[in-house]
Amino acid sequence: MRAMVLEEIGKPLVAVERPLPDPLAGQIRLRVEACAVCRTDLHVVDGDLPQPKLPLIPGHEIVGVVEAVGSGVGPERIGRRVGVPWLGHTCGTCFYCRSAAENLCDAPLFTGYTRDGGFATDVIADADYAFELDPTGDPVALAPLLCAGLIGWRSLKRASDCRRIGLYGFGAAAHIIAQICTWQKREVYAFTRPSDTEAQRFARELGAAWAGKSDESPPELLDAAIIFAPVGSLVPTALRAVRKGGRVVCGGIHMSDIPAMPYALIWGERELLSVANLTRQDAREFLAIAARARVHTRTTVYPLEEANAALDDLRHGRLSGAAVLVP
Repeated sequence: MRAMVLEEIGKPLVAVERPLPDPLAGQIRLRVEACAVCRTDLHVVDGDLPQPKLPLIPGHEIVGVVEAVGSGVGPERIGRRVGVPWLGHTCGTCFYCRSAAENLCDAPLFTGYTRDGGFATDVIADADYAFELDPTGDPVALAPLLCAGLIGWRSLKRASDCRRIGLYGFGAAAHIIAQICTWQKREVYAFTRPSDTEAQRFARELGAAWAGKSDESPPELLDAAIIFAPVGSLVPTALRAVRKGGRVVCGGIHMSDIPAMPYALIWGERELLSVANLTRQDAREFLAIAARARVHTRTTVYPLEEANAALDDLRHGRLSGAAVLVP
């Protein structure tokens, strides 16, 4: 199999050849059709997230076809298209797993972080953490749903049943969840880098009621806001933009430090929440809703061997939508 491997933090990925892995009990092996590139992959490669498995194959928005199964997995799964997300395994026994909060598991495994991921031609995954996908769909279009979509969905659930919602950072996650919001008849307010007029145009194209700079005030106070950009200084900005009793949800796994801010910003029963990982129930809910809402993803395709270029384009804000690697 071919793979792009992180051998040292902060260094470019290296193209390698490896033996084809065999699935163990409860596992499946996929032939990768597409793997989207997530900002979390950047955080892993750049060292923002501690103690990744090294050497490591990144990638956790994987679409592929099952080619082999381990013991305990029904052979009928061979030939089916599935998606593999960030959460790759949970212990099933800790307090959180027993409390329907497996996203907070004390002993998890994460695809493309603590176990090898999908920047490769083949990947091993736990069968119970791989989700059936439309066999007739475009694998490139489906790939961003496996993290950008899932985290966006969990963030939206945490934002509650709000009418006016702000999305800070209009990239892969926001462009998916904006479509869900407009389908649900919510008003979307999109906030982008000050110079990113293309993202603002794209947001309006997807039905946003308003799109502007991240340092602008929206024309109406928001009921809730989701921050997808990994920029801590947006927290007080978003709190200023929500009404009393409103919520601000931090949707990223990593964010720069939140600056000191006056208590008045959170007074008035405003809430500041974070989203950590996802649950399998999130995946089942979201994939069904994305199909009903006819979500369309905007993607830029890169050959597998150009993974470093895709990461660099994401790092420097040169993408609209999601980058997707194709072996």
